[in-house]
Amino acid sequence: MTVRLPELFVARMRTLLGDEFDDWLASYAAPRRYGLRVNTLKTDGESYRMRSPLSAGLKPVPWAEAGYYYSEEDRPGKHPHYHAGLYYIQEPSAMAPAELLNVQPGHRVLDLCAAPGGKSSQIAAKLKGHGLLVANDNARERTKALARNLELAGVRNAVVLNEEPERLVPVFRAFFDRILVDAPCSGEGMFRKDESMIADWLRHPAAHWTSMQREILRHAAEMLAPGGVLVYSTCTFSPEENEERIAELLAERPDFEVVPVPPAHGWAPGRPDWVSLEGIEHRHVEAVAGTVRLWPHRIEGEGHYAAVLRRQGGDSPGLNVGVAPQDPAETSGSGKPDRPRLKTRPNAGRRGNGGKAGKRGHAMSGQEADPTEVWRSFRAEVLPGLGDLPGRLIAVGEKLYAQPAGVPDLSGLRVVRHGWLLGEARRGRFAPSQALAMGLAAEDAARRVEYGADEPEALKYLKGETLPLEPERLNLRPVEDGRQPDEAGYALVCIDGYPVGWGKLRDGLLINERAPGWRWM
Repeated sequence: MTVRLPELFVARMRTLLGDEFDDWLASYAAPRRYGLRVNTLKTDGESYRMRSPLSAGLKPVPWAEAGYYYSEEDRPGKHPHYHAGLYYIQEPSAMAPAELLNVQPGHRVLDLCAAPGGKSSQIAAKLKGHGLLVANDNARERTKALARNLELAGVRNAVVLNEEPERLVPVFRAFFDRILVDAPCSGEGMFRKDESMIADWLRHPAAHWTSMQREILRHAAEMLAPGGVLVYSTCTFSPEENEERIAELLAERPDFEVVPVPPAHGWAPGRPDWVSLEGIEHRHVEAVAGTVRLWPHRIEGEGHYAAVLRRQGGDSPGLNVGVAPQDPAETSGSGKPDRPRLKTRPNAGRRGNGGKAGKRGHAMSGQEADPTEVWRSFRAEVLPGLGDLPGRLIAVGEKLYAQPAGVPDLSGLRVVRHGWLLGEARRGRFAPSQALAMGLAAEDAARRVEYGADEPEALKYLKGETLPLEPERLNLRPVEDGRQPDEAGYALVCIDGYPVGWGKLRDGLLINERAPGWRWM
């Protein structure tokens, strides 16, 4: 494969790279490498590799936990395991920034430029269900993919926002233990992967992005707690978007320092000699040697840049700093919601009709059932094996969420997901969400229907078809009072033991309840 690179770009890279230029240019004629990351919220990476259904097997990505190379002909996005959230298809170099962030269970983490969600789901796997992930993107349409990818991965402890970084600062000032800024950039490192980015580069060269990156970094720095770690990354080669942005931040923020990245995996150090900013002290320029560049001629992956920054004060970057204790007012001793504090968006679902149903649902009234009570009834009958929920229950209109502990007041912010979306309370009944199904384990459910990934019924279910229910596929477990559940009602549908959605058992049929937007087209 040969990529037609812009002449201006090639000329500049020749000047920057010198003796390495020929090797770098030759990399564009080599086949690109493909990667996926096994979702360790659902399965162990190495054991999954050993039993992977992909024909050519999986080769580990050396810098990423549970990251693997696969062959192009495998097409893992077409396998049912993808739709069960067992892995995320991700370019190998793009796995590096979240690894460098050194997330530990219990941390408060912000992914500031998060869509479409690959790095957010990687962070969530490292949190292991403990702590808080705030995934934000300022592009409204892109937050749809962000929320869906987190739900597909079965993430329970995330809040998804759609805001400009500066609007987050008053709410989250000095709040986060870890922040990832995977900044919008000119994308030079992705030209081999996606040639359409060349056209974007011709329209918007590096100078278009630098002011945006500068402001994003400044706002991110305000939200990092003392002792916390911020990783800044791009998928471009441009020094103006990489080393210069870091040197400038160090000059502005004396409380920030570079945490040097040890040389490994064929990674190269940052280049202080490429910084041409005026008025920056020599020590700040030299510090960028501790940042890292991933070059496509040195590694099996595309071009990337990353800098690890620490805000001085607090604990060391490797420690579990700033962990939010669980609010005793939010949970009982068992961790289950105890008199959860309900929050309903003002006028949610109303259209000036005196409380009657709006387009997307009906308003709460004194005669209607408390949505948390409707949920508890559903949980007792359908999910007797479900353990403690994260944080507290909150209601937003008809929707019910389990929101992670420690989330501040989000009033005034554009919230896409307030937490783990459990479902909706409608006319005294609870309708479970696709997100709820994807965050469950098979054994949580009172009724479970099992298919194998290689069986035609699995594909039919994923496409939204209603199926005849063969008795041997139905697994029942006792509900809370020890009685057997009825062979009718909601069932969790699983493929190879992993949940993929809901169905309703009725008259010998499995009525497909997989959300329409999730169906395999």
